[in-house]
Amino acid sequence: MKRYRVIVEGRVQGVGFRGFCMVHATELSLTGSVRNMENGMVEIYIQGEDSAILKFLQLVREGDRFIRVDDITVKPVPVVPKEKKFSYNFYDGGWSW
Repeated sequence: MKRYRVIVEGRVQGVGFRGFCMVHATELSLTGSVRNMENGMVEIYIQGEDSAILKFLQLVREGDRFIRVDDITVKPVPVVPKEKKFSYNFYDGGWSW
């Protein structure tokens, strides 16, 4: 079990990217969260088995006809024990991770 903080740059806001992430993470039995950042990027926390995470990141890099990913930064972070689902969050200007 691994967990990563992923920052995605490109055309990733206003194009259904968070929903795209939620669908694929759920299909791959991954947990974590996705949220828009104030600077136009998207932050993802993704947790699960290595093979599923690699598949998820491949799907994110490929995007779809609306999503365009220019760059991805992936950093390992501590696993969150007993995390049960993948959530879709909104930036409210006051979050600090």
